[in-house]
Amino acid sequence: MHSNIPFNIPYISGTEINKVTELFNYAKFCGDGKFTKLCNEIITEQTQCKKTLLTTSCTHALEMAAILCGIAPGDEVIMPSFTFVSTANAFVLRGARIKFVDIRPDTMNINELLIENAITAKTKAIVVVHYGGVACEMDTILTIAQKHGLFVIEDAAQCVQAFYKGKHLGTIGEFGTLSFHDTKNIHCGEGGALLINDERFTERAEIIREKGTDRSKYIAGLVDKYSWVDLGSSYLPNELSAAFLSEQLINAQKVTAKRIEIWDQYFKRLSVLKDSGKIMLPFIPTDCKHNAHLFFIKCADIEERAALMAYLKNKNITTTFHYIPLHSSKAGAAFGDFVGDDEFTTKESNRLLRLPMYYSLNANEVDYVCDSILSFYN
Repeated sequence: MHSNIPFNIPYISGTEINKVTELFNYAKFCGDGKFTKLCNEIITEQTQCKKTLLTTSCTHALEMAAILCGIAPGDEVIMPSFTFVSTANAFVLRGARIKFVDIRPDTMNINELLIENAITAKTKAIVVVHYGGVACEMDTILTIAQKHGLFVIEDAAQCVQAFYKGKHLGTIGEFGTLSFHDTKNIHCGEGGALLINDERFTERAEIIREKGTDRSKYIAGLVDKYSWVDLGSSYLPNELSAAFLSEQLINAQKVTAKRIEIWDQYFKRLSVLKDSGKIMLPFIPTDCKHNAHLFFIKCADIEERAALMAYLKNKNITTTFHYIPLHSSKAGAAFGDFVGDDEFTTKESNRLLRLPMYYSLNANEVDYVCDSILSFYN
């Protein structure tokens, strides 16, 4: 029996402690200090967005995007149901009604061909979720948004170092949001960032993030005192998180390269089951460069998935499924509606099984997971 293989182990470079020690000598722990600014600079450079604002979470970055879009009671926002609750909550908090659209079974992303059917006079924004760091079909989505005068917000929570036609995910719509939760490739325990791609929104975004005050103008010496000028909240992360994250961001490309090696090994080893029609494997469209955030297989149905999970658990391998579609939840039914048929969202969600995926996973362990899956099917 192999030793325990968990589902996730957060990445640690070992050098984060140097930045944290530096912070202790610097002794400024509240938000928007030296390390927050450093993270903003690194993310802006890596993504080529117009402006980065580090936040306490991707959830809070989405909330900021909802405020910046002017989402108000009576508005409608289109998004997939196959996503995390934060994608919807940010807009429900502003009073919007969510219009859920079916996904594509190949990428598990929103079906771009069904978005237009969900647009009404009340629609204000389209929120896309790039599942597993694989891009939605953004050209089509942007064309639809421009035709109907809608905002596009990219929930790019899983997308550090992932691209669509050479553009970093999160930099294509008006706003993008990243997550640095410790389940992500690059993390600081809890954290996020708002990527602003339209400079008209930069000044207001800084105000919203600073509790609705013009404090950032005061710090820059542009006003002699700061005051409450807009709605907002405390969306600033502390400097400890930022110091830790700054060192992680420096290693983003190295981490991605290693994860892609693991992803490729899974794909190669399990292709025999795909070719024999026993499972389905992830699909990466030609225009997409993914970041190996996750690796999943799709079983025949929910019963087979449960049996495989139990079989792997018995071999000390931890696997997990992913989102329960939001429209099938109590809050989803209260705050949203599914537009059109749920042809794939529930069915594909019930089949999907995520395999262990983390930086320190070695080739022998990947082989053990693959051998175990092969033995289950054979």
